[in-house]
Amino acid sequence: MSQAGATTALDKTTDTPVSAGGSGRFWSPRRVPAGIVAVLLLAGAGLLLYDVAAVRAHHPAMSWRRELARQLAERHLDDTWVLAGAALAAALGLWLIALALTPGLRALLPMRRPHPDVRAALRRDAAAQVLRDRAVEVSGVQAVRVRMRRRKAHVRAASHFRELADVRADLDTTLTQAIRGLGLTHPPRLALRVRRAAPKG
Repeated sequence: MSQAGATTALDKTTDTPVSAGGSGRFWSPRRVPAGIVAVLLLAGAGLLLYDVAAVRAHHPAMSWRRELARQLAERHLDDTWVLAGAALAAALGLWLIALALTPGLRALLPMRRPHPDVRAALRRDAAAQVLRDRAVEVSGVQAVRVRMRRRKAHVRAASHFRELADVRADLDTTLTQAIRGLGLTHPPRLALRVRRAAPKG
């Protein structure tokens, strides 16, 4: 694992409950969506408060609020623009709910906890690099492509000599040990494909 050099560790984290013996999923702070929503709400509330205060001071309401009130009074619920606005508001609400209920940071694979006060994770690209480096050490392997997912590690190898069955058996043993050595909380399943390398020229 030393050649990857991409392990992320966080000390003394208590904000997210984790299962015994393993790090839980790392949650994204969601600063950008939260900031956008806060700015929009603040701007809308400030504009509406200013207009209400102006009306209370015997000034005419802003044209946009008069037009909005007229449109809401004249349009029926089955109007196309009303339905489109409702669909947009519902989509934005579902998006915010999904952001609030999902952890994010899918590029981080949680690792087993060596100590109760320590949480660690391994980046997917680093884990894929470890598997690739181990795979190319197998005799007969010419090229390897690794795609790491949360639940499965997809490995495609090309062999330029030796029997494909022998290369596959060696790769299966080597990569299974490599996945176990990553120290992940939920080790991914290995999906291995071995083919004959295309002749050069």
